[in-house]
Amino acid sequence: MQRLLWRDSAAPGSGALKNDTPGIVVAKLNNTLQISAVNDAAARIGLEPGLPLANARAICPDVHVFDADDVADAKLLDAIADWCDRFTPLVALDPPHGLCLDITGCAHLFGGETALMQTLCDALRAQGFAVSAAIAGTSVCARTLKRYEHGRIVRDGEEADAVTPLPLFALGADEAITRGLRRAGLKTIGDVASREPYEITARFGAAFTALVQQALGQGDTPISPRKPVPDYMVERRFAEPVATDSVIAETLSKLAQMLVAAMDKHGKGARRLEATFFRTDGAVRAITVEAGQPVTLADFVDRLFREKLDALADPLDPGFGFDLIRLAASRVELVVQEQRDFDTRAQDNDEVAALIDRIAARIGGRRIVVHLPQDTHVPERAMVSVPAQQNLALAAQATWPERIEAEPPLRPLRILDRPEEVTTIAAEVPDGPPAKFIWRRASHTVVRAEGPERIAMEWWRSDNHMPTRDYFRVEDETGLRFWLYRDGLYDREGERSQPNWFMHGMFA
Repeated sequence: MQRLLWRDSAAPGSGALKNDTPGIVVAKLNNTLQISAVNDAAARIGLEPGLPLANARAICPDVHVFDADDVADAKLLDAIADWCDRFTPLVALDPPHGLCLDITGCAHLFGGETALMQTLCDALRAQGFAVSAAIAGTSVCARTLKRYEHGRIVRDGEEADAVTPLPLFALGADEAITRGLRRAGLKTIGDVASREPYEITARFGAAFTALVQQALGQGDTPISPRKPVPDYMVERRFAEPVATDSVIAETLSKLAQMLVAAMDKHGKGARRLEATFFRTDGAVRAITVEAGQPVTLADFVDRLFREKLDALADPLDPGFGFDLIRLAASRVELVVQEQRDFDTRAQDNDEVAALIDRIAARIGGRRIVVHLPQDTHVPERAMVSVPAQQNLALAAQATWPERIEAEPPLRPLRILDRPEEVTTIAAEVPDGPPAKFIWRRASHTVVRAEGPERIAMEWWRSDNHMPTRDYFRVEDETGLRFWLYRDGLYDREGERSQPNWFMHGMFA
């Protein structure tokens, strides 16, 4: 329901739900459409979650009905979680409608816990959301408090005193458990806590007992942040939002200097960098660049981000401005100092690596590949393409088979990923190449041929029948040279059969 109201406030006239019009969200439960959420207008006329849709229409025939969309709800919750990253990097989802923020060591940056919670709630309300928040020493205690009372702050060790007067629904346990406790005369969390744990466990299970103890501060379940905490992070907040490209570029440059200086104290270099831009309207945009070698120069970091920003298909839109820009090194490595000789090849390798990083920032790292040799004689498996950024060192150390200069090349310049069957005419000589063949609707007459070169497939890698191949290097009347092979000269019983011909590559 909040998503529908937020969509209306973000885009008036979009046809979304108005808060002064009764509206409900329904979901199918036990083969019955039931209400899963209501707005304020619907609640005022007696509609509530769990009520069947038929009953709701009987109460209010003009009620607006919307289908539940869990995917859209989760997407919106993720967007809010991204926005909350400005307060702490430890943000965890609390499905279906909550977030859990670990603000340990962060509250003083915002004037204390009270000021931080006030700032966060005011900003979310300004975006059109209804917010309920609480702060406690354990996540379960804070979750329990916010279900009943907004704005409560509990100091460490006072969790039990804060939650014992609360009704049972604040725990968020299953409705069947809550109903069973009420029938037993236990109406508050304190009533449940007064009983021995084994009594509650025997009737309602160990999971509920653990939930009660965690709410009382007698233990806690660690949260699972959505994103790993970066190794190094610097940021700049603005009193007034910034929107000009020059200010954004200058800010990134200064943050790069601060980040590199922080990493240099520990002898580290960045392999993966992420710049995050927080807009005043709640939108968040993250830009990521990677490097093949640990980056230790602020100018190079600045250049990588310039290349990335210039190549964005969806340009960076500041909207009404950014109020926070953050630069983080999410993956770092130890920088190994090595003695360089007068050989210029070492410097050339560094320049090649830097060039690959710049191109990768512009067009993507997976589009720049290097080829590594493989220990196999099957032509299509003789090499593998891998991203150049992560495998440049392996490519420099790779050893390819040497070719004798006086002999013609045994392998074509281009090999097809999958051999393509060709239509052939009878061979000029027995066991020789075809005198004429048709490939890709073009006819070719063979004037020269060399071969055969027999290559047996790796039968031990597959249970299927894999006959040998006889390769021929042929040239047609126009001077084009091809790499053909025949497959199936002999059948499984060793009897001679009519072979099939395939095109596997083209020579220069």
